[in-house]
Amino acid sequence: MGNRFFVLRQLTEMSHTLGSPEWDCAILGEGNTSAKVDDETLYVKASGTQLGAMKPSDFVEVQGKVAMALLERETATDTEIKDILQAAVVGDTNLRPSVETVMHALLLALPGVNFIAHTHPTAVNAIMCSKIAEEAVSHRLFPDEIVCCGPAPVYVPWTEPGPPLARKIRDLINAYIEQRGYRPKTMLMQNHGLVAIGSTVDEVLSITSMAVKTFKILLGAYAMGGPAFMADDMVERLWTRPDEIYRHKLLTGREI
Repeated sequence: MGNRFFVLRQLTEMSHTLGSPEWDCAILGEGNTSAKVDDETLYVKASGTQLGAMKPSDFVEVQGKVAMALLERETATDTEIKDILQAAVVGDTNLRPSVETVMHALLLALPGVNFIAHTHPTAVNAIMCSKIAEEAVSHRLFPDEIVCCGPAPVYVPWTEPGPPLARKIRDLINAYIEQRGYRPKTMLMQNHGLVAIGSTVDEVLSITSMAVKTFKILLGAYAMGGPAFMADDMVERLWTRPDEIYRHKLLTGREI
């Protein structure tokens, strides 16, 4: 990823954007963001801080492999979880890394992933907190959704935040990659929110903004009798068409 100060500046600016009122993605202490520093460490939002008001000093540098040890500690107590996460912190700080640090470390270990944003957009959770959440995200609605958010999300049934959620995500991500041959760009978590998985800040922001637009359209479509989903074969066709690949690079800053 290069210079850690540049990474931290990018992460801070991305967090400010996602936490701004006009984006309606997080209020108070909601949501968390992270960035890959190198193969060993990552920056993650400190617990209790606010995305829109983040300072560089509000992020905690964490050793990813130490945090991910919690993936195998299924019987760890709350105290043990806190102690292991604190042991993963690099340097001397009184800040605690986000409870979702294990999830961030896991996702940032995927090839080509450098930035993560987990947010709680109102439009997204209006659907994700409903009885039709899984159905609503089972297909795609329009071409730009495919370009920015990928041909399909990972749907995550409600799971307790922290290491239990990270373990569930690990299993679902592995199954997604095995089935499709590439990583997902979005995760949608029942009763919880959205995770944008990107190589660049621009990619994370484009994923998040297009996902919010998609869910606003879904709300309108259900009010008008139900969504007219695109056929799966057409979704795959658009995902691999050269002109759409070109647009993807322009919009997100990276090739598919």
